[in-house]
Amino acid sequence: MSVEKLKEAHRLLAQFKYTPGTVEKGYANRTLYVNLSENKVAEKFVIQEMKEKFIGGRGFGLKLLWDGITENTKWDDPENEIIIAPGPIAGITQYPGAGKSYVVSLSPLTHTVIDSNVGGYFGPLLKFSGFDALEIQGKAENDVIVFIDGVNGTVTIEEAPLEDVNSHILVEQLTEMYAANEEDKVNVSVVSTGAAAEHTLIGMLNFSFYDKRRKAVRIKQAGRGGIGTVFRNKKIKALVVRGPRIKGDLNHPADKTLLDKAGIKLHKEIATLDNSQNKMRIGGTTYLTKIMNDYDILPVNNFKFGSHPAAKNITSDAFIKYFNLTGHDGCWYGCTLSCAKAINAFELKTGPYKGQKVLVDGPEYETVAGVGSVCGIFDPEYIIENNFYCDTYGIDTISFGTIMAFLMECYENGIINKEITGGLELNFGNAEAAMEVLHQMARGEGFGKIAGLGVRRLKKLFVEEYGADPAFLQDIGMEVKGLEYSIYLPKESLAQQGGYGLTNKGPQHDEAWLIFMDMVNNQIPTFEDKAEALHYFPMFRTWFSLNGLCKLPWNDIVPADNRTTAEPAKIPEHVQNYVDLFNGVTGMNITKEDLITQSERVYNFQRVFNLRMGFGTRKHDQIPYRSMGPVTVEEYEARPERYDRQLKEKVGFDPEGKTTEEKMAALRKYREDQYQKLCDAVYKRRGWTENAVPTLSTLQRLGMDFPEVLEVVKRYL
Repeated sequence: MSVEKLKEAHRLLAQFKYTPGTVEKGYANRTLYVNLSENKVAEKFVIQEMKEKFIGGRGFGLKLLWDGITENTKWDDPENEIIIAPGPIAGITQYPGAGKSYVVSLSPLTHTVIDSNVGGYFGPLLKFSGFDALEIQGKAENDVIVFIDGVNGTVTIEEAPLEDVNSHILVEQLTEMYAANEEDKVNVSVVSTGAAAEHTLIGMLNFSFYDKRRKAVRIKQAGRGGIGTVFRNKKIKALVVRGPRIKGDLNHPADKTLLDKAGIKLHKEIATLDNSQNKMRIGGTTYLTKIMNDYDILPVNNFKFGSHPAAKNITSDAFIKYFNLTGHDGCWYGCTLSCAKAINAFELKTGPYKGQKVLVDGPEYETVAGVGSVCGIFDPEYIIENNFYCDTYGIDTISFGTIMAFLMECYENGIINKEITGGLELNFGNAEAAMEVLHQMARGEGFGKIAGLGVRRLKKLFVEEYGADPAFLQDIGMEVKGLEYSIYLPKESLAQQGGYGLTNKGPQHDEAWLIFMDMVNNQIPTFEDKAEALHYFPMFRTWFSLNGLCKLPWNDIVPADNRTTAEPAKIPEHVQNYVDLFNGVTGMNITKEDLITQSERVYNFQRVFNLRMGFGTRKHDQIPYRSMGPVTVEEYEARPERYDRQLKEKVGFDPEGKTTEEKMAALRKYREDQYQKLCDAVYKRRGWTENAVPTLSTLQRLGMDFPEVLEVVKRYL
């Protein structure tokens, strides 16, 4: 069906006119509110206190969601919101990685607040269309598209019955529909999901950008926490923004020379050093697979093991031959790191599009290891195909892979069988069965619909329905707070165990990735050292989410003399770059210490938000034992020298003559005790109680002692 026919079927439900205005010092100074239940559109003005305390991005999303819901709101209530916000630095073209958006909502998986970051053009184009955030509340009766025309100053809600739901088709249809002409396609961005998002709890969002070189629409993913499921629950088919033509000064920065200086410096580093460091411009983030495997931290078979001989089949060398490397691959203007790789004309072997040749965005490391090694699958073409279908169906590849790995271990332990799975043999390594589960998720049928509940609910189901051992499932079910683990093996890194368990939203590595500092380089040997790292790095990475920045240009490319600096893990030259960027855009005069304080405010606010929703105390920070050590005899005996040596040197336990079970029990007691000591040290460093609650003095120090915040905290003190 032609785009014209699709458009003719639209029914206008609401129209709002506004004056686009200009962005000043990184802010549009207003947000856009859309209520789908009432077909209402309005704008809200951003007060100075909101900019000072919440900065932008994730901070704006948290504040708007806090104000929009109550402590009794559920993820599928109409009053739940989806907020998309870019941040004050987002949209600059001088510095790599400055096009990120942050999405905030109540999660179907965790039942509390979730945030997820994403590339693509939507966030910057939203801001340049006049809004620092888009806040969506309510539920439509039928599928709708919200269109923000930042050129003509109109916002419409349109009933859209005929367009495809799956993203790879929908983004092409809507880019064609809403762009004024071929040249204008680069100024249009679409947020969408897919068919599986409405049948599972692990739906994600795709944010589009038009690739002029390939003459195709590409997508990046806000993957974590099931926000795509919320999107479809609200009957949103798509969000579309059409912004002005991008120029280097649309943020109207206070001092553009600071941006230019920092950008020129980093562009030179990338050009001269990337090839000798991580080769991101050639292989994207797939370079990580070999490193993880070499250091025994690549999750294999539901995080049992950290390496596998077949991992050589899914390293960057395996994928580079598929990547179309004919030019720039950034997901926002000016990003010379160019990690957003793509595969042209990949012929699908399964599913409803079998035989078609499609564009595949990625895969990135998390997908390679997530749908690959963690499931015991080392076939690059399976990974590429799974990547494509997860994207177009609107499924988070991280959650999908971790769920499938859990199911495979349950299957091999006889907890579930072919009768329960509908005939699927879910052994580790069975790529065909994994693909069928994914297709069933999209159809909303069979075992795929059950799998889409997520690890936490599957554990409960298997205990109640099939008599499974709850302790064993707790040990091997790789989730915390209801969110599935991202794809790193933390068994030998206590700091990374804390980096997963002590997060606000669940085990996502964008808060703290400390494996190398802790396990490989031994830079943080004491509890106090680890606690300091688990304070600084989550706060530093939070700052990216407030400002619309990607973390990769910070530490995936480093200055040649970085090793000689006093704190090489922090990449101090790049930290100063970010201080200069913020000051250059906003006209403020923050220091690197102020940067951390800005993040502390929002981080502690998010912790209190969890408490408000009934979560967020110490018990919610506990992790499955598979994160800490060997759950099964098979795991211990795969690395007996390592574990025996640790028992002697760290535990003071002589393994000679002991059974494997006895040795495992001694090691477990030690490692669980170490984790509790880490919790104590981290809570103290963050200014929290032993129950993980921010103290009143901490909130007062940060200026976050709003009456409604203190009211929540006092319930837990």
